[in-house]
Amino acid sequence: MSKLEVCALASGSNGNCYYIGNESEALLVDVGLSARQLQLRLQSMGIEEQKIKALLVTHEHCDHARGARVLSKRLQVPVYITKKTFLALSKANRPDNVVWFEPNQSFQLGEFDVHPFSKQHDAADACSFRVSYGDKHVGVMTDIGEVCEHVKSHFSECHAVFLESNYDDDMLMNGPYPFYLKQRVSSSIGHLSNTQAFSLASEFAGENLGTIFLSHISGENNKPEIAEAVFHPLRDRFRVELTSRSKSTDIFRL
Repeated sequence: MSKLEVCALASGSNGNCYYIGNESEALLVDVGLSARQLQLRLQSMGIEEQKIKALLVTHEHCDHARGARVLSKRLQVPVYITKKTFLALSKANRPDNVVWFEPNQSFQLGEFDVHPFSKQHDAADACSFRVSYGDKHVGVMTDIGEVCEHVKSHFSECHAVFLESNYDDDMLMNGPYPFYLKQRVSSSIGHLSNTQAFSLASEFAGENLGTIFLSHISGENNKPEIAEAVFHPLRDRFRVELTSRSKSTDIFRL
């Protein structure tokens, strides 16, 4: 069996897309950049477009779904999405080729087993994914307002995880956002802070977790070096990698 490959093609409030693949097949979780930009990033990483069998959308916010309709057409692959999320998209952004799924009901997608699960976020039907190939499990866990039992359970299964470390508490509270937006970001349906992400990792990581990709790092309310410093005490347990708002990470093989 070939190794599982993962990378973040983009991660941040300006766009998110996470690649999970093996030697012959792959999928993209979220399509938050334009189709053209994502095709350029795939090309720059040496990822063959024909490997991609499907696009998975976690929720309707533009930084997760803006490129789904066009990229689906260009690659001639379906978009896996819940009906509520589909209806929450603007009509112009709704993809033509869709496959419905239900949160908390696993399904097979080519050689992968996909486990979608509900999470707390201010969207119509927000979910995250754990994707399995053989005995390896990768989680994409961003846009989470509060750590619920679903998140804890799936996190504990992961060998690698793209984990939201969105904001630094002090930077958010003392920063430029209006008060209502600060409340929204830090609420139970907003995003995970550096310290919340650290608590999840330190308390609920399973014995197989090897790599944590700090993801969806805010450009206004956080800095990569701050997020990385918060996770420094865990470096004897895990490999901690940063994702970027502006470029892809390297491809990691599990």
